[in-house]
Amino acid sequence: MTTSNAPIVDPTVRERHDHAPCESRIGGVVIRPLTRHGDDRGGFTETYRTEWFDGPGMVQGNRSDSAAGTIRGLHFHRKQADYWLCLKGTLLVCLFDARQSSPTFGLTQGVVLDDSTNAGIYIPPGVAHGFGALEDSTLTYLVDNYYDGADEFGVSWDDPEVAMDWGITDPILSGRDADCPTVADQRAAGTLPN
Repeated sequence: MTTSNAPIVDPTVRERHDHAPCESRIGGVVIRPLTRHGDDRGGFTETYRTEWFDGPGMVQGNRSDSAAGTIRGLHFHRKQADYWLCLKGTLLVCLFDARQSSPTFGLTQGVVLDDSTNAGIYIPPGVAHGFGALEDSTLTYLVDNYYDGADEFGVSWDDPEVAMDWGITDPILSGRDADCPTVADQRAAGTLPN
C-alpha cells in the first residue's frame, strides 16, 4: 500500500460520470444491460453469454475486493479481453483507449458501476482499464486468456493525458500501480497497442 493519508472519496464524483448501463464512447467496449428477474424468494440475473460479444469465450473468472478509496489500474493487455460485473458497493470504472490505430484512440470514459446496476462491461484488448472503489466493493471479472505476465502493461492512474476525474484524494495504490508509466512513456517505448 502506497498512501500516506487516509483516502477521501468525493461523493459528488458519481454525478460527473456516466452511469451503467449507458452507451460506450470507446470502440469495442460494450456496456451490457442485464435483466434481473425477482419474486418473493429474491432474484435471478443472467450475467454472461459468449454470444453477447465478439471474440473468444471467457476461460477464467476472478474476484477483486477493494476498500473504499482504492484505485486499481490502469492496466491493458494486447491479447486479453475482460468482462466486469460489480457484486457489492460502487466502482468508478476508467476506460482509456490506448490502441493507436483505433478511431477512439486517446478517449477516456468514466462509468459508475454498482451492485444494483445490472450491467456488465466488456473491455477489449488494448483498452486500458481500472477502477476506483467509491465504497467497499467487490468486482468479479472474466477473462478470455489465462494469465500471461508478458501481456501485462500499465498506464499511470493520474496521467494528465488520460485526465480521469477519480474523485479520490490520497488513494490506496499497489506498488505496481503507483509506478506505472505515462501514455507518453509507453508511446516512446513502443509499448502502446496498435
